[in-house]
Amino acid sequence: MELNNLKPGNGAKHAKKRVGRGIGSGLGKTAGRGHKGQKSRAGGFHKVGFEGGQMPLQRRLPKRGFVSLTASRNVEVRLSSLEKLPVDEIDLLTLKQAGVVPADALSAKVILSGKLTKKVVLKGVGATKGAKAAIEAAGGSVAEIAAA
Repeated sequence: MELNNLKPGNGAKHAKKRVGRGIGSGLGKTAGRGHKGQKSRAGGFHKVGFEGGQMPLQRRLPKRGFVSLTASRNVEVRLSSLEKLPVDEIDLLTLKQAGVVPADALSAKVILSGKLTKKVVLKGVGATKGAKAAIEAAGGSVAEIAAA
């Protein structure tokens, strides 16, 4: 086998369709587009979802659901993260400065995950029932958040 003898296998290559080149080609006159209609003409495209004037499916179906833009800015904090903090009074600003929660966080909630041995006081930070019990068992307290 030499480089000058290489060629594709039988049936691997197809001749390009040459439309509109006379009656003898089998694709003359209408060039395989049939007669009349949108698809027979040049530029006969339509918008995605267009159903010929019928109310499109995406507009027939009812709108449903809601995606909260603030949900991703409500952060969970583990008890083990509170254990590592050098301060006793913990609020949202303290958590942001320590890098426990992102700077754009709107609220934080402590969850029961890990152990807490030191006394901490939570202010303006929520806590689950289990986390609250664990904080109080360690001698700390959780200040109630005023409902906005």
